[in-house]
Amino acid sequence: MAQSPSPRPLSPHLSIYKLPLTALVSITHRATGVINSTALILIVWTLAGAAGPADSFGFVGALVQSWFGKLMMFGFTLSLYYHFCNGIRHLFWDAGHGFELEAANRSARLTIIAAIVLSVITWLVALL
Repeated sequence: MAQSPSPRPLSPHLSIYKLPLTALVSITHRATGVINSTALILIVWTLAGAAGPADSFGFVGALVQSWFGKLMMFGFTLSLYYHFCNGIRHLFWDAGHGFELEAANRSARLTIIAAIVLSVITWLVALL
C-alpha cells in the first residue's frame, strides 16, 4: 500500500527561510578565501609579466589598468580586508569571547563595515 504524501514540508525552503547574518558572514568568509586564492594567481601572473620583457606585460598591464581590471582589484581588496577582519573575529572566538547572539551579530556587522571602510580608504590613498 502506497503512503500518502505528508501535508507539511520536510524542511524549510530557502525562499521561505531567511539565513541569519552570522550564517551569511560565515559563508562569505569561505567564499572570500576561494576568491583570494584565485586572485593571488592573477597577481603572480601580473608580477611575472612585469618581470619579463616589455611585450609580455602588455596584455596584463592593459587588463589591470582597464575599468574592469580596477573593479576586479577593488573587489580583491574588499575580499582581502573582509577575510582579514573576519579572521580577527574568529581569533576572539578561539579565545572564548563573543559567542552570545547579540555579540556575534554585532561583530558580523562590524566586520562588514570595517572591510568596506578599509577598502575605500586604501583606494582613496592609492588614487591620490
